[in-house]
Amino acid sequence: MAPLLLRGLRTIDAVSEWSGKAFSWLIVPLMGALVFEVIARYFFHAPTIWAYDMSYMLYSAIFLLGAAYTLRRGEHVRTDFIYRLLPPRGQGIVDAVLYILFLLPILAWLTIVSAERAYHAWLIGARAMASLWQPPIYPFRALLPLGFALLLLQAIAEAARSLRTAVTGRHP
Repeated sequence: MAPLLLRGLRTIDAVSEWSGKAFSWLIVPLMGALVFEVIARYFFHAPTIWAYDMSYMLYSAIFLLGAAYTLRRGEHVRTDFIYRLLPPRGQGIVDAVLYILFLLPILAWLTIVSAERAYHAWLIGARAMASLWQPPIYPFRALLPLGFALLLLQAIAEAARSLRTAVTGRHP
């Protein structure tokens, strides 16, 4: 691979690694909210109106913002009962086709659509209307295009690696 392309792939990998590790710290406030809710509900008989909203927003953020890190680590679910039997070149072809024809277009579309929705949510100051607390939801909506964009970048890197494997027959 060309040195510039390798440097680009390493940069994308570094961003995925860094962002995955950084966003994993969201587990701390998630656990804090859940522990607070359990203590308030069962020991003081005073459930909160905010813990459910905080937990689904934080969990969703952890899940989405960690997706690029998970792809970088090769930890996404794969049904490889046939895939594992293929030689490296065959695996590269399968991966490249799936990345290029399916994953990349879908992620590009999700990034664009979620960015438009996030922009609209910021304009109107969107709030979670299904909750008594009605927390602002526009910051959460802004995380969606960020998570999809990070995943799209990592998918581009993985597609490039798959193409290399399809051509050379060697895993990078």
